[in-house]
Amino acid sequence: MTNWTPPFLDSLLLDEPLDRYSALRLGGRAEWLYIARDSRDALVRVVQSAWEHGVEVHVLGGGANVLISDHGLKGLVVINQLKHLDFQADYRLLAHSGLGLGTLAQLCAKRGWSGFEWAVSVPGTLGGAIVNNAGAHGGEMQHAILRVEWLDAEQGLQSSTLEQLQYGYRTSYFKQRADKRFLILQAELQFQPADPSVIRSTMEQFIAHRKRTQPKGASLGSIYKNPPNDYAGRLIEQAGLKGYRIGDAGVSDIHANFFINLGNATAHDYYRLIRYVQAQVYQQTGILLETEVECLGEMG
Repeated sequence: MTNWTPPFLDSLLLDEPLDRYSALRLGGRAEWLYIARDSRDALVRVVQSAWEHGVEVHVLGGGANVLISDHGLKGLVVINQLKHLDFQADYRLLAHSGLGLGTLAQLCAKRGWSGFEWAVSVPGTLGGAIVNNAGAHGGEMQHAILRVEWLDAEQGLQSSTLEQLQYGYRTSYFKQRADKRFLILQAELQFQPADPSVIRSTMEQFIAHRKRTQPKGASLGSIYKNPPNDYAGRLIEQAGLKGYRIGDAGVSDIHANFFINLGNATAHDYYRLIRYVQAQVYQQTGILLETEVECLGEMG
């Protein structure tokens, strides 16, 4: 076990199963688990203490777009559930990074604030969306961001503008950092006024489209990024891999860029399937699909 005595020790869980915190309902145990519910200051203190003692920190947020090893994760796992938000003048909003994307979309819709309709059925939290530049239906996280407040392991509290965050298709300054020693705290977002009924109608169309085109149940979401001028799902289907399975992880018959649990899949099943499909598409097309999903821990 890690030799570390964390602050707020009574609030941390030891050797906690992670499957209940994963969108896929898979994964081993966390050495330490901290669920941030009430205090941003407490979250900062716990994470800073871990970094200072050389303890690796994994931030799960809503547990979407991450594949957690069957062997679990060493160090500290953070579940960020800080959800405070503050509607301000000029259609600006301050929101904590643990707020769910779908919840934020619904709250904006009620006020007639447009610009986040795309997120109504996207899983995960604001923090994860900021890191990955999440998007759907032509919208992306970067379209709403004015400023992000975050914690750096070496430099402490930071505040970055949109231009400093180096956004691109499903990537950002944060996504490109190899050390992962940062924590998204909150963001200032910009929206536009619109008729709430129009916003609601658009969101209902997006929800209906998702139900028609994506498989039901626990999912990692899109496995691969779309390559330029093409679609990962089309390439996988063209390679004859719809319905292909390894163990109990299978390529969806509905959308080939989604992998489903056929019963008792393990993270190792998913990892092998991700690599196999990637290799087959590359062999047949010369296109190396880049994963959207982040693998945490030992997958062997």
